[in-house]
Amino acid sequence: MENFTMLQFFEWYYPEDGSLWNHYAAEAQRLKSLGFDAVWLPPAHKGMEGGSASGYDSYDLYDLGEFDQKGSVRTKYGTKDELIAAIKAGQQAGLQVYSDIVLNHMGGADEKEVVTVREVTPENRNEFVSEPREIEAYTRFTFPGRGGKYSQFIWDHQCFSGVDYNAATQETAIYSIQNEYGDGWQDVLDLENGNFDYLMLSDIDFRNPHVREELKRWGEWYYETVGMDGFRLDAIKHMDPQFFVEWLDHLRNKYNREFYTVGEYWAPYDLPAMHEYIEATGHRISLFDAPLQANFFRASKESSSFDLRAVFEDTLVQTHPGLAVTLVENHDTQPLQSLEQTVEHWFRPLAYALILLRESGYPCVFYTDLYGSKYADKGNDGELHDVTLEKLEGLEALLHIRKNMAYGQQTDYFKTQESIGWVRAGDEEHENSGCAVVLSIGGETARAMQLGEKHAGKTFVDYMGHFDHEIVIQEDGWAELPVKGGSVSVWALKV
Repeated sequence: MENFTMLQFFEWYYPEDGSLWNHYAAEAQRLKSLGFDAVWLPPAHKGMEGGSASGYDSYDLYDLGEFDQKGSVRTKYGTKDELIAAIKAGQQAGLQVYSDIVLNHMGGADEKEVVTVREVTPENRNEFVSEPREIEAYTRFTFPGRGGKYSQFIWDHQCFSGVDYNAATQETAIYSIQNEYGDGWQDVLDLENGNFDYLMLSDIDFRNPHVREELKRWGEWYYETVGMDGFRLDAIKHMDPQFFVEWLDHLRNKYNREFYTVGEYWAPYDLPAMHEYIEATGHRISLFDAPLQANFFRASKESSSFDLRAVFEDTLVQTHPGLAVTLVENHDTQPLQSLEQTVEHWFRPLAYALILLRESGYPCVFYTDLYGSKYADKGNDGELHDVTLEKLEGLEALLHIRKNMAYGQQTDYFKTQESIGWVRAGDEEHENSGCAVVLSIGGETARAMQLGEKHAGKTFVDYMGHFDHEIVIQEDGWAELPVKGGSVSVWALKV
């Protein structure tokens, strides 16, 4: 991939007006011209909240905004026809499309069932606090609005390993379902809370072979219907890793396509667990670099007391660069969300320089940094908060430099705690390529760096616009390159 860049084309608070698919179709050509090569779109299927559902509350995987279910035909993002047209428009513009796949759980069942369960302790799901007993659970999905079109598979309690609600008593707890395929939780790699198989709603049980076969059939139908190029997999730390090995191999072999895949194994402070997942899935799946995002968060909060030289320590891009998708923000870490870990606005240009202008990693840009956002929601304090996120000044310049100039050998100048830099020497394949990047989380400073004798006598300018003056590279290839305090400058050939 030649400096490929991904865009997450949505955020949690995108308006519930059914406009996203059309918005993407209208923007596709511009996104390609800005330097994007792939777009990650949100879950396209109907969620339990119908037209307002994010899609992470999966109800009917076969309803892409086609059937009158859960009070709406369209999804939050639009109709099935609009989705198909948007994906085609993006591909015609030269963009690959990655579909968000949510297979950990389902919600909004159509009927209740009497099921045998054991209640567990939330902090240790391996600790059972009740004998087997019967409850009424919402575990039967018949999809009456779809009427068996595309699939006649009925989901019932044999398809789920756990629920969190007893409809008979209206009690909320975590209940492990006893079915013919297992008693207790499935084997997952994440041992938080004893076993983190259960996350929410009705937890899908992949020990059931009929479930695995139905989801493979659905994967075939989904690809043949919308023609996506790859996948973003949701909540994979809560699922048996062998399921996605089987599922991906099936689709890749059937269609003889790579289907680039990145998974959300959100473990910002547990890099060994991410390594274990990579090994368990045979290096089939890239992962978002949650530890790097956490380092960006810390740096933005600690400011000059953070050691910039350590920004890549204990990160996926350092240990598995070929499988690391680097990011500054996503829909879960943005303000007021459950995993809120928002990188402060002042540091975001520095963070984007660190993922966009270096050799390693596949960077993913977040929607609000390109478009901005305004919304209101309750915070952890229970109070309503208004949030305004400004589009990020300088992001388009960084995208331009990545696509056109950030090539060639990388030489690091990680010299001081408050200021670091690096040089990309340029190569023969990209005319006018080569650049020097300088970051400071302290005061204004300058960094002496060797750009190479092939740049001797050439005039460089700051593409971030912080300095008006030009710098001529010395005959030996060295230059003293300044940076303002708390900012990033990117020096490259004046063209």
